[in-house]
Amino acid sequence: MMRFILVGILVLMVAITGVMTFQWYRKLYSGEPFGAPFTLVDQKGAPITEAAFRGHPSVVFFGFTHCPEVCPTTLFELAGWLKTMGDSGKNLNAYFVTVDPERDTPETMNTYVSNFSDRITGITGDPDKVHAMAKAFGIYWKKVDTGDGDYTMDHTASVLLLNAKGDFAGTIAYGESADTAVAKLKRLAAGGQS
Repeated sequence: MMRFILVGILVLMVAITGVMTFQWYRKLYSGEPFGAPFTLVDQKGAPITEAAFRGHPSVVFFGFTHCPEVCPTTLFELAGWLKTMGDSGKNLNAYFVTVDPERDTPETMNTYVSNFSDRITGITGDPDKVHAMAKAFGIYWKKVDTGDGDYTMDHTASVLLLNAKGDFAGTIAYGESADTAVAKLKRLAAGGQS
């Protein structure tokens, strides 16, 4: 039974990722600005705004620290991709934005993100502001009651790629091959679209 539920969740995530990717590309080619201004905090409690996504290409992943599989897998892979790139990826900045700010305090984010890489910056803050940011970036998230007094979060599983202007430049899908992901990151670092 649990296997069918997990397969159902995976199928739902793939469908959501497809819809979101279509919306991101539609926005890219419509000339509309991507994202929106935000004021949140990083995992050290320091203020962070949309300016962090300007002046260099960025890799942005939305997830949560209580995530059982997608988030730790993606962050582990992202850390590996950045390491594989070496100096060719030194201008890339990477961010992990929580979709569960109620539980993901700066301290929680710092402990979690530090387990993967010192190249990844955690972002959290006031729940309304975090959710407004996620919505502006076309991210799907939904709190799901687990029936035991706890909850989990459904969310977009793609990694967003932003160019040095902070504009949408592509995605890396959950489960995409390492070679393809690294090739996309190399293009992004070199200034091309992915």
